[in-house]
Amino acid sequence: MRVDLFDFDLPNELIALRPARPRDAAKLLVARGDAPFEDLHVRDLPGQLRAGDVLVFNDTRVIPAQLEGRRGEARIGATLHKRLDLRRWQAFVRNAKRLKAGDTVEFPADVTAIAEERHEDGSWTLAFAGEEPVEVLLERAGRMPLPPYIAGKRETDEADKSDYQTMFAREKGAVAAPTAALHFTPELVAALDEAGIARETLTLHVGAGTFLPVKAEETADHRMHAEWGRIDAATADRLNAARAAGGRVIAVGTTSLRLLESAAGEDNVIRPFEGDTSIFITPGYRFKAIDGLMTNFHLPKSTLFMLVSALMGLDRMQSVYAHAIANGYRFYSYGDSSLLLPGD
Repeated sequence: MRVDLFDFDLPNELIALRPARPRDAAKLLVARGDAPFEDLHVRDLPGQLRAGDVLVFNDTRVIPAQLEGRRGEARIGATLHKRLDLRRWQAFVRNAKRLKAGDTVEFPADVTAIAEERHEDGSWTLAFAGEEPVEVLLERAGRMPLPPYIAGKRETDEADKSDYQTMFAREKGAVAAPTAALHFTPELVAALDEAGIARETLTLHVGAGTFLPVKAEETADHRMHAEWGRIDAATADRLNAARAAGGRVIAVGTTSLRLLESAAGEDNVIRPFEGDTSIFITPGYRFKAIDGLMTNFHLPKSTLFMLVSALMGLDRMQSVYAHAIANGYRFYSYGDSSLLLPGD
């Protein structure tokens, strides 16, 4: 499909620079099949689901993966996006033309890394010196990797350390938050429990590749970056049992959805999974693991808008986004949410 089919005009003032407070006060646009849209709030979510449904969250934890350093007199910026081993990370590098293989980049707090190899996509392998875990080094030298559409408008500050982390965050390794889950609060979770709606977690370490623009003219020519994920056997078994009993599996965020679909076979059974996935979901894809999706509002011509268009249909999602824009919904990572239920 042509990538420009997924374009739309978004007023700049609808890009959220801060989250709603409290988190579950964000707006929630509910789209059920072809039914009229419902304008609610995230705190209304329990009433939109059924007892026996399962919400699936990503428990990845964002690390301070953005670094500013120097190679000699040249300023070098690095955003880590995929762990390769204990000391080596693949990173997108700003001012990469000043870097060559073997160079040492000096970051704050005595953190250094060797630029080992440049990849086809322009990213670099950085090998960090010393014996301390890289995560410890990042806590000293790094900052939260806010998306470029926020970081380009304001400085990262202390509030982002908590704002850009979900209440489910546990497994360190993401360089972008699974933003749909940013809306959840202990009070909302308690209300979901009372309504008989189950919760499961998986882990997908979201990479910075999620923010890269699609430069190809055709979706078939776009190459997705790989991300590491894991679903254990017990979780897979419970999800399969819930669906067999008539419950719906609702992914909270496109990251949860992509991993669930990566783990599911053509028989619609979710299996244990551990490893890289570069799944790219576009219209025409047959969903095997999920029955619905809760997600924020995404960028024009992005792989994530393509994903939601695959779930609901491109015409339907264009209507959803037109309604959201007309009614002042806030977009992107700190923005409002939608609940997409194609089968209703």
